[in-house]
Amino acid sequence: MSDDPVRVQYEAYPYPARDPRDEAKRLVTGSPSYLAEANHYLFGGRRDTAKPFRALVAGGGTGDGTIMLAQQLADAGGPAQVVYTDLSSASRAIAEARAKARGLTDIRFESLSILDLPGSGLGPFDYIDCCGVLHHLEDPAAGLKALEAVLAPEGGIGMMLYGELGRIGVYHVQGMLGLIDDGAAPGPDRLALARKLLAQLPPTHWLKRNPFVGDHLDGTDAGLYDLLLHRRDRAYRVPEIAALARSAGLEVAAFVEPARYDPAAYLSDARLLERTAALPYLERAAFAELLAGNLRKHVFYLARPGRTAVADPYDLAAVPVLRDLDGAAWARAFRPGGSLTANVDGIGFRFPLPNLAGAMVARMEGRRLADIQTDLGLDEATFIQAWTPLYRAFNGLSKLYLSFRP
Repeated sequence: MSDDPVRVQYEAYPYPARDPRDEAKRLVTGSPSYLAEANHYLFGGRRDTAKPFRALVAGGGTGDGTIMLAQQLADAGGPAQVVYTDLSSASRAIAEARAKARGLTDIRFESLSILDLPGSGLGPFDYIDCCGVLHHLEDPAAGLKALEAVLAPEGGIGMMLYGELGRIGVYHVQGMLGLIDDGAAPGPDRLALARKLLAQLPPTHWLKRNPFVGDHLDGTDAGLYDLLLHRRDRAYRVPEIAALARSAGLEVAAFVEPARYDPAAYLSDARLLERTAALPYLERAAFAELLAGNLRKHVFYLARPGRTAVADPYDLAAVPVLRDLDGAAWARAFRPGGSLTANVDGIGFRFPLPNLAGAMVARMEGRRLADIQTDLGLDEATFIQAWTPLYRAFNGLSKLYLSFRP
């Protein structure tokens, strides 16, 4: 295990580069494992955080997922524990220092391989975070089976794997460096070689023409090393992710952001929309991936087959939860006939919104959909007619989830 090239790399260059002192300034958040998001897609929005909750961060690195989960669970106030595992002692030291800086005490740190989780006595877990890890394993399928083995019966997994199409150029450069690499251990010489090659890439090279991969431009040695000098790194398309999930007895509950996996977010031709709408969910997602061409990573949630996991957007007992958005301020700025727009990795999304969007968003803070409907004086059919495009837009861009609070 000590000679594992991935462990050796992360001992030399813990990734992502993090300074524990920055915890006083901000909490790094993202997906998967944003608690409201995981609740929406894995527990139907019905997970009560007042009840005991055990989470595993498998391959925790320098701690982003661990700290985000632990801080959110601490804020929720329920009995919870987060278990961190990683083989890199350098990465673990940074994660532990970040937890100490925040005063987070309900984290258990373990130096353990994902493959050793079954039989470790650490499980079962209600939720497992495995972000950017399986694609670095020698056998990703074995890794996912090991995670499934310690997953509680009604639990779920949040995962990120690299996307093949959006990382165009990365593997070309990795291949060139592999041809001229002398097999040296991680260090300045390999980094210098990579920087020299980057400086010599012609303008026609795929990486030069791919504006969506910027790890090598972040100024850190760890970012450059992780992108171009990784000893074990593969990427996936949607059908491969579905097959990987099935191999472990799991299925994809949802991809995020949902709009990026929906052909209707890109297309306007009626015949194309009709044909793609008839496709099963995973085939629609695969079509959207091929159409967009810019998905450099896939964030998704996994659950066991047969579970009703995703929150029902038409259950009026649901409470909308906005993410990174001041609902009152947005509502004040909204004008009837307006749209929700976003530019995501070079593609512009525009979602027309109902005239009632501002009034609905202004009333969302802690209130059920049924209460919003009553407050607006609408019958159920009229409310649903306005709610449907609003939900599709905000949830599609990961700005809105649903919760059924006890």
